[in-house]
Amino acid sequence: MTHPGFRSTLLVAALAFATAGCTTLRVKSDSGSEHAAAVCHTYTWAGQFRSARSDQPAITNPLIESRLRAAIAANLESRGVRPASAEGGADCVVGYGIGVRTTVEGGYPGPYAWGWGWGPAWGPGWGFGYAGPYVFREGLIAVNLYEAKKREPLWHASVTQSVQDLTGADAEAKINAAVSAIFGKYPG
Repeated sequence: MTHPGFRSTLLVAALAFATAGCTTLRVKSDSGSEHAAAVCHTYTWAGQFRSARSDQPAITNPLIESRLRAAIAANLESRGVRPASAEGGADCVVGYGIGVRTTVEGGYPGPYAWGWGWGPAWGPGWGFGYAGPYVFREGLIAVNLYEAKKREPLWHASVTQSVQDLTGADAEAKINAAVSAIFGKYPG
């Protein structure tokens, strides 16, 4: 006979394990049509990481860029899109980016709000508390696809993903997961 506490612990562990694989990345995607990428059989890269500010380095981490390019290339390859040969022109141009932005959420109805709650000293009742905005750093990975000859955008997709302290195998796993999620929205 097993101890009831052991069964509870086992159940919690099983639920935690089951839900750990359910984390999904939020992908935003836009294309001209559902078959926009059908013209792409070969591709070339738009370029390397660049900063719009002259006082910022062009490449913050070339290893991260290499991992991102490898993940994008593998996903394109799985869809039959190959790198263009040196003598032949590419059908499409692939752009990409990875970085962090500051995001602000909430804050309504203002910096302070009245509401029902539990007070630390007196129990339940009405109270006054801070309901200000939630400010956080959000990682973003994006892929863009352009038609090379017409220089027109075909597809854009981005995913929010933690990109803080990306190094080694952890960086490769997070980048691969993000790029796979992005290519889950690949048109055509």
